[in-house]
Amino acid sequence: MSTSFSDYLNHEIHCSCGRTHLCDIDDILIEDGALARVPALIQKGGYTDICLVEDSNTAKAAGNALKEILQNAGIIFHTVTLHAEGLLPDEYGIGAVLTRVPADCKLLLAVGSGTINDLCRFVSYKMNIEYFIIGTAPSMDGFTSNVAAMITDHTKTTYETHRPKAVIGDLSVLADAPMDLIAAGVGDVIGKYVCLADWKAAHLITGEYFCSNVETLVHKSIQKVSDAVPKIGSRDKSAIAGLMEGLVLSGIAMSYIGNSRPASGSEHHLSHYWEMMFLQHGDHGAWHGIKVGVGTVIALKLYKLLAQAELDFSALSAYTFEEASWTDSVFSAYGTAAPVVLSLEKKVRKNSTNEVLTRLQALETHLPKIRQIAEALPEPETIRDMLKHLGAPYEPWQLGVDDQMFQNSILFAKDLRNRYGLLQILYDTQLNHSFADAIRKEIYVNEYSVTKETVPV
Repeated sequence: MSTSFSDYLNHEIHCSCGRTHLCDIDDILIEDGALARVPALIQKGGYTDICLVEDSNTAKAAGNALKEILQNAGIIFHTVTLHAEGLLPDEYGIGAVLTRVPADCKLLLAVGSGTINDLCRFVSYKMNIEYFIIGTAPSMDGFTSNVAAMITDHTKTTYETHRPKAVIGDLSVLADAPMDLIAAGVGDVIGKYVCLADWKAAHLITGEYFCSNVETLVHKSIQKVSDAVPKIGSRDKSAIAGLMEGLVLSGIAMSYIGNSRPASGSEHHLSHYWEMMFLQHGDHGAWHGIKVGVGTVIALKLYKLLAQAELDFSALSAYTFEEASWTDSVFSAYGTAAPVVLSLEKKVRKNSTNEVLTRLQALETHLPKIRQIAEALPEPETIRDMLKHLGAPYEPWQLGVDDQMFQNSILFAKDLRNRYGLLQILYDTQLNHSFADAIRKEIYVNEYSVTKETVPV
């Protein structure tokens, strides 16, 4: 059953959580022939001085067709076509868009998905203008969110910005996207299992705000995508619509909260760390959602180990933050991105003796509930088999993540954000090293040595 997005858009929802939620998007169209409806949306908004932003790949996917549609409708627009090769949502990408968009532009038409969406969202926010996103692949859940995932100072950073005024998903375009991009969309959504577990744990341990209605919305997103997976491989349009709807619902959940908390947890932190390491070696690696899918399998393994772990809180109370040795380890693990990570710790002090001991006291009280959260999560094999069904990677070594990078990600990916979750729990309880080593042996010794399987990414 298709989703009626009018239930979520442009009206205040006075929630039982005590907050008022709002997603100020005017239109979401996920249907065959959606491209043809863009002129009417432009005319409805009374927009002039329009700039269409695409890259050399998205031009072929939808940009050229959209330009013809706009021309036939008598709509005047400027076009910016970026080189797809090497294009990233970083300082250079921002500059590439900002220097080419006319100063009097009133509306950006972003033709693309992850990178194009983030760049146009960020630039339109800075220019104080509006934008539409015309999706070319169901590859990520940022279409309807109000955050832009950018790379600045060699570090993956999320910036709060604004939402598009319209989201266009033409099913003929989306179903024709490369299968690895479609699989990336699946990976981005199934990671929400871990996001929600992290969020609930943070609510218990640190008192962080939590909304059960938003949690329900994210579960609806997961269910949409899980139901679609069996038919996605055949590019069935109803399945592609289900995937895109799931991605959009996840983004709406983020917009309700105002940040990425309901949709980005420890599985994303692992993915971000791997991506940063690849970029330092001149390689982007697999698509974001592909890495998130693999990170989800790893995070689920860690949660299942946590559910069975015995904790000696008396011994843990002797914790003292050895900042000098930790700083040396961060330089080793993060390379050129280390200064940003160290700056965050200096600001929030989440690894400080007092902060860790305070959280440990709360963890001791709520440990049974934390175990219940972990036990309720799906088995890692369930997600692994879902990824295998799509022909996608499901182990980190299939992404090019070696065993040292893998261990470092479990130990240090938590330091990318001031956000409590699984990886911080493992640090606080001093289980991070033993768990990382156990899973490293399972993946890089036992499985890898037996299968030596390679999955294209």
